[in-house]
Amino acid sequence: MQPPGSLPIYVQITELLVRDIAAGRLIDGEKLRPERDMAEELGIAVGTLRKALAELQNRGLLERIQGSGNYVRAISDPKSVYAMFRLELLGGGGLPTAEILSIDRLPKPDGLPTFGTSEESHRIRRLRRLSGRPAALEEIWLDGSYVETIDPEAVSESLYLFYRTKLSLWIARAEDQIGLDVVPDWAPASFGLRPRAPATHIQRISQDQEGARAEVSRTWLDHTVARYVSRLK
Repeated sequence: MQPPGSLPIYVQITELLVRDIAAGRLIDGEKLRPERDMAEELGIAVGTLRKALAELQNRGLLERIQGSGNYVRAISDPKSVYAMFRLELLGGGGLPTAEILSIDRLPKPDGLPTFGTSEESHRIRRLRRLSGRPAALEEIWLDGSYVETIDPEAVSESLYLFYRTKLSLWIARAEDQIGLDVVPDWAPASFGLRPRAPATHIQRISQDQEGARAEVSRTWLDHTVARYVSRLK
């Protein structure tokens, strides 16, 4: 049984493949491996994989040739709910999932960049996994003007998808600043690094579709599991 708010498995696989196309790990014209091999590696049923491939075909990202195989048809700007997700396993790729740890409406803390119009914001703490491995901690501060309360049960694994479908909020652009920090004290035991241990730190300032700063997020990355990647094409 899937946890509340999780995306259907075939949608997760679709978005994973879209992200691989966007990142250049799958290139135009590339033939995918046989479906049974792909399904076995991903740990899913062949039928689930075929639903994901059918969705890719509907988006114009895949050509399925009877008797030959499945071929990538990359486009310049594939739409993905993980379009701005920059973390991947050290060996590359990895299916992103997220576990909500807490959601609270609080006064904006000192030390964060200026954003939004409200004096309050929603603090969302999450544990991010890549293909099931704990990879990063996130603390997102969403300006309080977009919504009064956030029900944790309504938040999907893709926060940006939740923003779009529930809040009519599109994150149009973001600026990432990378540095070094220590793991926060609220890190769960399942995270690979202990509280106060050194960790790669990413601060993101995100803008909505109108160009206003909508949120500020902080990410602590377990460098033994994952890396931050930004590819120029």
